[in-house]
Amino acid sequence: MGRGYFDEATLAAVHGKMVSSIEAGGGRIDDIFYCPHTPDDHCDCRKPEIGMGLKAVSKHGIDVRRSFMIGDHDKDMEFGRRLGCGTIKVGSGKTFSLAVDEILLSCH
Repeated sequence: MGRGYFDEATLAAVHGKMVSSIEAGGGRIDDIFYCPHTPDDHCDCRKPEIGMGLKAVSKHGIDVRRSFMIGDHDKDMEFGRRLGCGTIKVGSGKTFSLAVDEILLSCH
């Protein structure tokens, strides 16, 4: 949003569609966090900074040692490492679905 590519109404519509799609598949999204800033704002919520992660951990009592950050950028991986999560990078043939399978296998 900070770069002006879309406004809050558009972001809300994207989030709504994402939540509906996840729910239609039997899943659930408990919350959505996003950073509205630009890189020049030097905020604590823009990845790889962990401000958003700390808010989620506090709000939902998340155990980061049992959690994973799945993302497609190096900044996502750095965010997860800084927060103390496991990390799985998707892309180049590795899909989100494969990442979830990897997490599920690690739980057994």
